[in-house]
Amino acid sequence: MHMADALLSPIVGGTMWAASAGTIAYCSKKVREELDDRKVPLMGVLGAFIFAAQMINFTIPATGSSGHLGGGLILAILLGPYAAFLTIASVLVVQALFFADGGLLALGCNIFNLGFFPAFIAYPLLYKQIVGDQPTPVKIAVGAVIAAVVGLQLGALCVVLQTTFSGISSLPFTAFVTMMQPIHLAIGIVEGVVTTVVVTAVATTRPEVLQYAKHAGIWSARNLAFGFLAVTLLIGGVVSRLASEQPDGLEWSIEKLTGKADVAVPDAGVHGSLAALQSEMALLPDYNFKRVKTVDKKEAKPAEPAAGYAVAAGAPEEKKGEGSKIGTSVAGLVGGVITLAVAAAIGLLLRRKPSA
Repeated sequence: MHMADALLSPIVGGTMWAASAGTIAYCSKKVREELDDRKVPLMGVLGAFIFAAQMINFTIPATGSSGHLGGGLILAILLGPYAAFLTIASVLVVQALFFADGGLLALGCNIFNLGFFPAFIAYPLLYKQIVGDQPTPVKIAVGAVIAAVVGLQLGALCVVLQTTFSGISSLPFTAFVTMMQPIHLAIGIVEGVVTTVVVTAVATTRPEVLQYAKHAGIWSARNLAFGFLAVTLLIGGVVSRLASEQPDGLEWSIEKLTGKADVAVPDAGVHGSLAALQSEMALLPDYNFKRVKTVDKKEAKPAEPAAGYAVAAGAPEEKKGEGSKIGTSVAGLVGGVITLAVAAAIGLLLRRKPSA
């Protein structure tokens, strides 16, 4: 559900940048008041885990579409809403800057859509109310599925509204929302199941972590952090190669309405400048090695994009092969390390010392 710049006007994109920046500032203040050294490693490894998990697109049967984990609800349950929002923001910034996943103009939208609703709506108003102070496997499962579905539905609706308010695409509101909501309902159910598995495992092995997300207490996250780190390396380095190549829910919806999975990006103005900047900054665009395109003079030149438009940064130029699978593994490992460093650095900057 990562939005591309082509869907947004500068006004809407800038407004959502401001909204996300304000939320980040507020969360930073709250985290500074409650966070200590014991929780910093968990922020880092959970950020890396969500980065790797988002690389795994799973096929939605009988649709021709795929989805991936959002991860905001898992973070909120294990870290609390404020640290969760900062962590998911770290993941999305790393994805946009180094992997050209989601546009730079759209970064504020993506942070808000994937972070705000799970952390501040789905988690406190649904999950916590259902699970209560005495979590059981059944309560966790029911709460996780309902909260994940509602959070993702709200995020998908925001994508439609932000696109409609921008007014620069040919995607009509009614048709767009009719496509987006059902497909993200299916994705939300899968996310709820994955969240259930992760949270139940943590509740079984380290129940004090779930209590700490609600109340301050003394605990050690070292073993849990090492466990998540090991899973992250496995997912990013190996399992990521098995990700579905079907378009995700947003791309699928656009393709159903326009016949194309991507919307052309204007090559002038704010859109063009940000696309050029992102292309230069991306280490592994589209989670793969950069391709140097060569043209055989004996062959006809490929068709150029329509006047005034450029291909979105990171768009693949050829069918994925074995080389691209190696690139995907490298991207998963590199991205996980960068995200771990960024999220942990934020935690270190904002931490408070534990009281004696």
